[in-house]
Amino acid sequence: MDVRDNGGGSLKTVVDIAGLFIDQGPIVQIKSAAGKKEVLYDRDSKVQWDGPLVVMINEFSASASEILAAAIQDYKRGVVIGSKQSYGKGTVQNVIDLNQFVRGSTYGDLGALKTTTQKFYRINGGSTQLEGVKSDIAIPDRYSYLKMGERDIENAMPWDKIDAADYKVWDKQNNFDLAISKSRERMSNNAQMNLIDDNAKWLDERNKENVYSLNIDKFKAEQKALDEKNKKYKPIVDYKNAFEFKSLPYEVDQMNKDSVLKEKRDRWHEGLSKDIYIEEAIHILNDLQSENNKGLTTKVKKEKLVKS
Repeated sequence: MDVRDNGGGSLKTVVDIAGLFIDQGPIVQIKSAAGKKEVLYDRDSKVQWDGPLVVMINEFSASASEILAAAIQDYKRGVVIGSKQSYGKGTVQNVIDLNQFVRGSTYGDLGALKTTTQKFYRINGGSTQLEGVKSDIAIPDRYSYLKMGERDIENAMPWDKIDAADYKVWDKQNNFDLAISKSRERMSNNAQMNLIDDNAKWLDERNKENVYSLNIDKFKAEQKALDEKNKKYKPIVDYKNAFEFKSLPYEVDQMNKDSVLKEKRDRWHEGLSKDIYIEEAIHILNDLQSENNKGLTTKVKKEKLVKS
């Protein structure tokens, strides 16, 4: 499940999606400003997929996306990988139009008031506010050191905790911890990941710079130095993983009849082939296979990843 850059959506949809991978049980807790607590449940005992599962997040995974990742993590149903933590938006806002309270106002548009009315909590009791969801396997990306989460917003509501809901951890995954340790070992020895982390630190340094020379010769020299520095990070853009991505047969038939769909899918597959994070997700899926099951092939020919 890929919820990178996903800003969230419907709570009901999140409950339905999470319910595809677990037996019935709680998915998220909600607490109102008045202190009233509500728990949203998946009440369908059917499990549509009981195999290995990876949820991919980044700093832009927010709100409902974080609830999905948190539920999968709390049930220990799958491995969450990506940025150190997700965005951290664990609140619900309502916008109140102030013009509705005043008729015939001579002051013009009175604007609106945004109020925070509810707060989300994981089934383990912790809020997704500020802290978001912390990855089981943190993978460096170019935004690792930039300030962009809820925690970086002035006067953001604090993190807190309530009582945990009653839920049962998934017990059908034999080598969950082994898969995590193997992935962390791969990450520490991966030259491409180390280069991405180095690039992220450099971008953070560049973001803090706010002084530029007005001397044209000195400015050109600085830009030339930047161009040389950028060459060091060119392998990040040129990277290509070892997998082949193709659409499923039913979609291939549709693509043969729809040139626009074919162009979109070709671009998507090309993007996947350059995505080192997808590559690691597939390795983790392979590691999550039980010893009695056949592992995933090194070359994925009919791989359809779910992009929410």
